[in-house]
Amino acid sequence: MAIVLSLSTIAAQEPLAQFSSSVQLVEVYATVTDTMGELITGLRESDFEIFENADRQQISTFAAGEFPLTVALGVDRSWSMAGAPLRFAKQASQSFLKQLKPADRSMVFAISSEADVIAPLSADRLAQARAIEALDPWSTTALHDGIIAALDRLEAEPGRQALIVFSDGADRYSRHSAADVVERARRSNALIYPIAFGKTRPPLLAELAVLTGGRSFLLRDPKELETTLATIARELKYQYLLGYTPSDPILRGEREWRSIRVTLRNRAGLRVRARDGYQTE
Repeated sequence: MAIVLSLSTIAAQEPLAQFSSSVQLVEVYATVTDTMGELITGLRESDFEIFENADRQQISTFAAGEFPLTVALGVDRSWSMAGAPLRFAKQASQSFLKQLKPADRSMVFAISSEADVIAPLSADRLAQARAIEALDPWSTTALHDGIIAALDRLEAEPGRQALIVFSDGADRYSRHSAADVVERARRSNALIYPIAFGKTRPPLLAELAVLTGGRSFLLRDPKELETTLATIARELKYQYLLGYTPSDPILRGEREWRSIRVTLRNRAGLRVRARDGYQTE
């Protein structure tokens, strides 16, 4: 579901776009589920259609299966998470790390008044689990700042990227606004999976999921978190990679938002989720 603009001969590199004098390829990761939310595998290239700015594109690259993943896991450790919420968050995070494949890399950051990396990007699940176990409640919730910091860290990583973040409420005391977070997500390749605790889900979290091709969750009970993270891990294990060369060439230096829509042919009852666009630079 993440999107990358890749080229055969790179002349310059931007967050979402890499330009050359030759071919421009847009790559989109897609997840397909049935009406019950169960993962659908075994689809072919001919099952998919992809549109950019409402114009159908010719699919030139197709792959399906398990792809290496780089994931950032954000844990809200603010005072409002003290007690059962943080305890369940720590248990679920550790269970999620165990479901990653050996080739996957992960990092863990704690969200309070700042976003602190408590376990750097690596495949060392044991060290990451220990860092999570050591978390104690602290300070307020600078959620916006935490999301932006995580996306900044993921930006340079190749291949699939995912950001999973859970919090019990709205942002408090971030330096960045909700609009800043949306703008940063538009320039990112990461699928964002926000998980909110409580009675309401901040609109920003749902918007980030739709924008990036991820999925948002609202949990009434922290006990549901482990099942939710297991669902996300299952989705990330099998995806479809679709690539195309835009029929409307991207001009270097031209900054614009290009919408993407991925659909299925003659597959009633199935749902496809993918990034809804990308930002040219």
